[in-house]
Amino acid sequence: MKVGIIQQHNTEDIEYNINRLCEKTAALAAEGAELIVLQELHDGLYFCQTESVDQFDLAVDFPSERTERYAALARTNQIVLVTSLFERRAPGLYHNTSIVFEKDGSIAGKYRKMHIPDDPAYYEKFYFTPGDLGFEPISTSVGRLGVLVCWDQWYPEAARLMALAGAEMLIYPTAIGWESSDSADEKARQLEAWITVQRGHAVANGLPVITVNRTGYEADPSGSTGGITFWGNSFVSGPQGELIYRAPADEEVCKIVEVDLRRSEQVRRWWPFLRDRRIEAYGDILKRFRD
Repeated sequence: MKVGIIQQHNTEDIEYNINRLCEKTAALAAEGAELIVLQELHDGLYFCQTESVDQFDLAVDFPSERTERYAALARTNQIVLVTSLFERRAPGLYHNTSIVFEKDGSIAGKYRKMHIPDDPAYYEKFYFTPGDLGFEPISTSVGRLGVLVCWDQWYPEAARLMALAGAEMLIYPTAIGWESSDSADEKARQLEAWITVQRGHAVANGLPVITVNRTGYEADPSGSTGGITFWGNSFVSGPQGELIYRAPADEEVCKIVEVDLRRSEQVRRWWPFLRDRRIEAYGDILKRFRD
């Protein structure tokens, strides 16, 4: 399957960002892309660097003119489209939500981000209610997609539950980068850990992984920090953790990557991790900590 990924540097002009995404999506579709994955919160800047109630005005209703625009984009280009939007579910109730649109523009399904971080420059708990849709793959015409979002990518439990529910690939829209005060060595460790843990999910579950991150520098509006330089490095991994493609850190990317979904079956025959799980001994995984 031909998978299109769009790694983009966003600006504060939402309409400009969306127009560029639409142009790139059309270009990838013209090259034969069947599935296109966008980065986390792709319409604007990463607003979670500060805590401000005014930022809730960025959220959109489902459905809305915004969701209809992405539905039309999928329908016009006959592609399955993975989006990442700031959802206004009800007054005072907001989610970080991925909507997957089918080739006919219908909604194949949605996923609400389950793990919500709260770190310097990543104040997401202020904005997002944890997801309540569970870890359920989304069935589409190109396969069953295990869509997770950013901070979810560090949790092997999330990847495993998607695999156990029949996901054929794991997909991570992402917005992650370096805070300015980190040393060069620490930045290198963070980036490689991020790639390594997701490749580990591919290996442990025998599934391809598609991760699409943003790139470029975004200032902290409050001036409390030096802002975030998003580290790009969007990548596609095969079911043995092999890197099929890795984007540069500081460039925009509009790329088609070929993924062989049939390979997962063979890899799982060689490495039958699901067969050999000792499920009767795993009850304590539901505890916060084993004292």
